[in-house]
Amino acid sequence: MSDNFSTLRLFSRVARTGNFTAAGKETGKSQPSVSRIISNLEKDLGVQLFVRSTHAVRLTEAGEEYLTRIEPILSDIEEANHFVRGTGELRGRLRVGASASFAQREIIPTLPPFLERHPKLKVDLILTDSMQDLIDEAIDVAIRFGPLEDSTMVARKLGTTPRLVVAAPSYLEKAGIPKQPTDLVDFQVILGPSSIGKAGWSFEKDGKVQSIRVESQLMISVNESTTTAAIAGLGVVSTAYWSCRKELEAGTLVQLLPDWTIGTVDVHALLAGGRNTKPSARAFTKHLQEALA
Repeated sequence: MSDNFSTLRLFSRVARTGNFTAAGKETGKSQPSVSRIISNLEKDLGVQLFVRSTHAVRLTEAGEEYLTRIEPILSDIEEANHFVRGTGELRGRLRVGASASFAQREIIPTLPPFLERHPKLKVDLILTDSMQDLIDEAIDVAIRFGPLEDSTMVARKLGTTPRLVVAAPSYLEKAGIPKQPTDLVDFQVILGPSSIGKAGWSFEKDGKVQSIRVESQLMISVNESTTTAAIAGLGVVSTAYWSCRKELEAGTLVQLLPDWTIGTVDVHALLAGGRNTKPSARAFTKHLQEALA
């Protein structure tokens, strides 16, 4: 890899992380070394690319323009390198953003064969239940649930999962078994970040719709913990099938009202870069599509 390419790639990582130290860790360089390389780049260009502060660095207007112009070039070079190797070998670093629960349950178990096929590729899993900004957080692939907003980014559908209402047998022993959706108004409800219709749930069966208002004694800010709370017998939760599949199979949770539907959730991979998407991002997305089919 040429010095020029290494310098430009380092500039991109500093811009995306907003930190010399973080960019250095990604590229195997010390913070002073990163600072020196960026300073030399600024001298060569005759412009200031970053405004430095004690805790972070941010792009100047010239830096933003420079980043916009060089990132497609960097992507094209990576694509060319990948193509001429002719081996399908992927290198570099791939940053994948997802909810902690989905990563723990669905993504991480699929990783062994992917990483074995690409031993020189480094994968960073950026996990949070909040919405991630692909640009600000330098995410190459983000997993999204539900309808997608209009975007210039490429989206690939990974699948569709039904929503279910579930509870623990221990809770049902005390509360009873609901026969129809309206029975749930007397049940304790657990709400989390992904809970649909926090003010109400709508069920459908044979063209008939029943809607109920839900009030929660317990609200949890992490999706995975809503499943844990349901297992503990704290109430019923509406969640995606993937987030309770293992518990249903084990019998620690039971599906309620199986003859009624409460909607489905589409799962997409959102890829940064448009036509300049990293080869590793495309390969990882294809791997997920096949693994989650």
